Amino acid sequence: MPEFKSQDPLHGVTLEKLLTELVAEFGWAELGRQVPVRCFLFDPSVKSSLTFLRKTPWARAKVEQLWVAWKRRSA
Repeated sequence: MPEFKSQDPLHGVTLEKLLTELVAEFGWAELGRQVPVRCFLFDPSVKSSLTFLRKTPWARAKVEQLWVAWKRRSA
């Protein structure tokens, strides 16, 4: 029987991994320009950003969309 393979590009990717990869690729300044939220612009850290993104669905969606677009461009 064939295995089911998810078509969701975010399947199996944690929010922490996604954020860490984006920061490594773009840096906090560019991330703050792309998604202008305080946790990216002023004294940014992965921990504070994760807390904010977990509580704010619209910001999390924007970050996830940015990650998916970046992965598609680099593939």
